[in-house]
Amino acid sequence: MQTALLLPVVTFSLAMSITPGPNNIMLTASGLNFGFRRTLPHMVGISAGVVAMMLAVGLILGDLFARWPWMHDALKYGGGAYLLYLAWQIARAGGPDQGEARGAPFTFWQAAAFQWVNPKAWIMVVGTVAAFVPPEQYHAHLLMVATVMGMVNLPAIAVWAGAGALLRNLLRDPRAVRWFNVSMAALLVASLYPALAPAAPL
Repeated sequence: MQTALLLPVVTFSLAMSITPGPNNIMLTASGLNFGFRRTLPHMVGISAGVVAMMLAVGLILGDLFARWPWMHDALKYGGGAYLLYLAWQIARAGGPDQGEARGAPFTFWQAAAFQWVNPKAWIMVVGTVAAFVPPEQYHAHLLMVATVMGMVNLPAIAVWAGAGALLRNLLRDPRAVRWFNVSMAALLVASLYPALAPAAPL
């Protein structure tokens, strides 16, 4: 990768990875309800899924979406519906002592697959490919940019899972945990608005 591109890619990747969004809200809730160690497959799955998605978008999907825009809309609205379901699951989650009874953390494969219906992941991936992959030696640059994104993404999202795990030690009252989970669910629903809101007329 050109040295001049490295810092902008790292900065953009960090900004997109560490700011609130569906992945980070879900990781915070998972850290609280299941602990940091049990959330590790979820974290690694997110990073691997983002890298795979970026490579696929850069190589294939961009042309398909240009030909058939309805495919992108189907993914967007289908992903929105799935996120509403996940928000409902988070809102109903029990406390740290009830994790087994009220669900389980995402597996690696579930987290990786979730990126394909995550509106923020689409924004991040498409924006990165469009802005930071030059046409010269396109495939080599795409691979390197995707690798940098994955390396930055994992420690950034780990902050959110760690914050949830710290709260696990503080929120022992089941009512406090319930309010936390409901708040996380509400934030997850709110995070959908930028991606699903209709564009303003020109």
